[in-house]
Amino acid sequence: MFLADDNLIVREGVRALIERHADLRVVGVAADYDEVVTGATAAEPQVLVTDVRMPPSFQREGIDAAKELRKRHPGTGVVVLSQYDDPEYAVSLLAEGSAGYGYLLKDRIAEGNQLADAIRCVATGGTALDPQIVEALVRPVTSPGGLTEAEEDLLGLVALGKPIKAIAATRQVPPEAVDAEVEAVFVKLAAGVASGDQAALNRLRLLHQAIVDREEQGETLSRLLPGGLAEKLRDGRQRIGETETVVVTVLMSDIRSYSTIAEHAVPSQLAGQLNTHRAAMNRAILGEGGTVMQFVGDAVMAVFGAPFPQPDHADRAVAAATAMHELQAEINARWAADGLEPFGLGIGLSTGQVAAALLGSEERLEYTLVGDTVNLSQRLQQLGAAGETVLSEPTCRALSSPASTVALPSQLVKGRDTPIVAYKLATRSLTPQVT
Repeated sequence: MFLADDNLIVREGVRALIERHADLRVVGVAADYDEVVTGATAAEPQVLVTDVRMPPSFQREGIDAAKELRKRHPGTGVVVLSQYDDPEYAVSLLAEGSAGYGYLLKDRIAEGNQLADAIRCVATGGTALDPQIVEALVRPVTSPGGLTEAEEDLLGLVALGKPIKAIAATRQVPPEAVDAEVEAVFVKLAAGVASGDQAALNRLRLLHQAIVDREEQGETLSRLLPGGLAEKLRDGRQRIGETETVVVTVLMSDIRSYSTIAEHAVPSQLAGQLNTHRAAMNRAILGEGGTVMQFVGDAVMAVFGAPFPQPDHADRAVAAATAMHELQAEINARWAADGLEPFGLGIGLSTGQVAAALLGSEERLEYTLVGDTVNLSQRLQQLGAAGETVLSEPTCRALSSPASTVALPSQLVKGRDTPIVAYKLATRSLTPQVT
């Protein structure tokens, strides 16, 4: 068993109830959501015994953690211990099937061997529900304060964050009518709560949780999309599939001789090096107001001047490239002490017009830049040795003050019909010259 409860006294009491049975053993404990997921994932117990409400928000962390554990280790039995005989929690737990799940009330688990029997039951794929929960689940809804089907649908749209105007357009009625309906639903719920109607209180609980979940999804969106784009999307200033033409500076970075390094490195160790490298590159790019577009293997792509305009995007890109080399040099010095291979970066900067678009669907989004400027940045980075940055001619012209550069011979690069003129930024070598 893995045991989770934020109350130490309750947790130890439940442990004592479990371990008085010779065939049951607690292999780990936790007091909040993160500890449950991390600890139980590592311990791989046959059964998780958990409270419903735990830190950080004291909502339904136990149920959410149980479902996450089942995703990682299918077949793990789950017994939820709760002080609430509210069927909403049981419905939430059993929404995707009841096999291997149990729901018991805390104030009754000391009666006989109910807890031990439930643990043994869910361990073999059975279902164990407290009789009071079963009664609540099958009890017909007789509350006069209950919502009609239409009112439930309306409340669901509100929980999804749909604006009044959007709901009105869907229903083909005036916004004023929808506004009045929403107000009437909340007045009805408030009256129900005031009179002690548990169903009305449950509806408000679920609405609150839906709003919390929606906000958390918004935070997730902000982490998954390039900086500022999630806000732009939520505010309606950027629509999926909509393309805008902008002038930007694209940065492309690549690790020299990465394949050779990977050939001789321990995979887990190399993964750790890549993670350290990416975190530092991300910090350098964000520090100059850039947008990290993607990490692909050992390559990093970033843009300056999108999704929001930056008149000095070329200056910012050069500053970011310099910071990337400096940060990687510091990392290489630490790695040398541990006997790890250094990473030498070649960076290309290209300035010009691109088409920027948010492509995909509501489920999967990708912010994409299309145009010759993007392709050229890739070719330019190939011209730089480790520790070097190569600039396109338009990038040099876009700088607010001339940079110290060395002109490269005009040359053809893959994918282009005309020769390019490029310049190598004159900086001291920050990394070993790996070719």
